[in-house]
Amino acid sequence: MIVVHHLNNSRSQRILWLLEELGLEYEVVKHFRDPVTNLAPPELLAVHPLGKLPVIRDGDLVLAESGAIIAYVLERYGNGRLEPAAGTPERVRYLYWLHYTEGTAMPLLLLHVIFDQIEKAKVPFFIRPVTRGIAGRLKQMLVEPQLLRNFDLMEAELGKSAWFAGNEITAADIHLSFALEAAVARSGLDRRWPRLLDWLDRIHARPAYLRAVERGGPYQL
Repeated sequence: MIVVHHLNNSRSQRILWLLEELGLEYEVVKHFRDPVTNLAPPELLAVHPLGKLPVIRDGDLVLAESGAIIAYVLERYGNGRLEPAAGTPERVRYLYWLHYTEGTAMPLLLLHVIFDQIEKAKVPFFIRPVTRGIAGRLKQMLVEPQLLRNFDLMEAELGKSAWFAGNEITAADIHLSFALEAAVARSGLDRRWPRLLDWLDRIHARPAYLRAVERGGPYQL
């Protein structure tokens, strides 16, 4: 049986959802962020040398990185589910959006969160205008324009089909879900992009998604 090391309010929720969509049995080992620092607990270093999640154990295999976990699970247990057939246009779209999540979307969202935290950080009053000014300016000039461009790109993609790789949900949608959950909560994704919000609404209504949330706990982003 697959064992999933799961951290609250994290990307590991996607792995629970993937396993629920496939109807696989699995065990969840829960870990919790520090309530003050919001950091993952140091005990995770015993699970994986980088101390980050998700991590799965399947027999003797211990595997980290969401994209690698998704590829492994689908190859071993998917039987062709949640990914388009090789050689199809949908497969190309699937590969793009699967890798887009961690290659483009998440780094950009993380930068936005970091600059927000710098703006709000408690620092000595005499340097506060400097830190807030620099963070705000960089966010305004570099991060927010890129966020808007990426939201527009994803909105346009959903004008082609119901899901990111065609008219059937795939693991690319599952992988991208956390980024867009976070974007709604913290990075300004709103009704200006109605297809993206509709996509999230359809995700939230899926029985497998609801089962995963029940087992892993709801997001509090």
